[in-house]
Amino acid sequence: MNHVFHRSAVASYPVAASGEGVYIKDTDGKSYLDASGGAAVSCLGHSDKRVIDAIKTQLDEIPFAHSGFFSNEPMERLGDHLIARAPGDLDRVYFVSGGSEAIEAALKMARQYFVEIGQPERHKIIARKQSYHGNTLGALAVGGNDWRREQFRPLLIDATHVSPCFAYRGRQDDESEETYGQRVADELDAAIREHGAETVAAFVCEPVVGATLGAVPPVPGYLKRIREICDRHGVLLIFDEVMCGMGRTGYLFACEEDGVAPDLLTIAKGLGAGYQPIGATLVSKKIFGAIRDGSGFFQHGHTYMGHPAACAGALAVQQVIEEDGLLEKVRIMGEKLKSALEERFGNHPHVGDIRGRGLFIGIELVEDRASKQSFDPSLKLHAKVKANAMASGLMCYPMGGTIDGRVGDHILLAPPFIIDDSHVAEIVEKLGAAVESALESR
Repeated sequence: MNHVFHRSAVASYPVAASGEGVYIKDTDGKSYLDASGGAAVSCLGHSDKRVIDAIKTQLDEIPFAHSGFFSNEPMERLGDHLIARAPGDLDRVYFVSGGSEAIEAALKMARQYFVEIGQPERHKIIARKQSYHGNTLGALAVGGNDWRREQFRPLLIDATHVSPCFAYRGRQDDESEETYGQRVADELDAAIREHGAETVAAFVCEPVVGATLGAVPPVPGYLKRIREICDRHGVLLIFDEVMCGMGRTGYLFACEEDGVAPDLLTIAKGLGAGYQPIGATLVSKKIFGAIRDGSGFFQHGHTYMGHPAACAGALAVQQVIEEDGLLEKVRIMGEKLKSALEERFGNHPHVGDIRGRGLFIGIELVEDRASKQSFDPSLKLHAKVKANAMASGLMCYPMGGTIDGRVGDHILLAPPFIIDDSHVAEIVEKLGAAVESALESR
């Protein structure tokens, strides 16, 4: 009898037994190519001995020491490693156990920063529609996906949501990408002015939007415009790179490609590659300094923050990424995968858009290519694609509600950084069959 409360109370899951490279094998001996990295987590694939050995070594030394009493060496080393490579004036790292925790910490830091500097009236948060920032109450509140929020709405703080930068759906025919980007960025400016800049604490966004939109990158100039607007109004800029960061786009930090640095930046998933639960919030000098020179105490914390084994594993992951030149490989293999997908789906009557950066690629399915009309959500096309892919031994990450939380279907691909040409071919072949089978079953 099964007593585990799984994600789905009605689904039956295969049991993972082992992993090697880009494949996971279940207890029945079936292999699955992990083309989504789970949920963009397993950037090194499975069973990298260097990472496993680093964790084992740390467990032999000390498995846990509460951060209220001690620091620990792997946490200190990982913090130094990240800040040495971080953009802008990010100067400190607050370690937690996952992405939602990292966002919660960032929101609280933003609020406490303004309390510390004598602007306690600043408390409002602005984010974007169709964003996803986590499932804890604060993170869910700032997220802009209505389907995820609806039943919990009475528990959520108020947050304002402006339009995402989603050129495929939002750009008008007579607009350049730059003009479109300025238009949607100006929504933030208008929202700040409407609320009163003196009441707004922070704007939160994913530089490349992951689960809810399917690897949607910003148009050129958009993030710089967002940065300018925040600076003009004294609003903090929070980048959520939980899914798109740590090399996923071909840059260690996704915002590097756009030449923009935030005041707070959250990471998780690819930070530890799934070997141990870990996340982090990177903090600018001015925010840390305000807390240090003010109350001296950040009023927040978690039991397992800065866990020695988790930090040791994450440091090893980051070292492997550098030692093996994986950022460059992500860019190269990302282009190969995208080209192969465009060759297979580029003229497909039910594929509207293929987008993304690096090994972070989205495919949007449409009923009508010319009008961009989405499929009836009652068809649950995304679920059929996932089921078909799993049956053929392929893990991908399809989602519904691309447009408004209810309507729209997309497939997210986020394979390990170590894929080769043969894996690209296998992904495209099996995904193509899964999509066609799902379309035939309508």
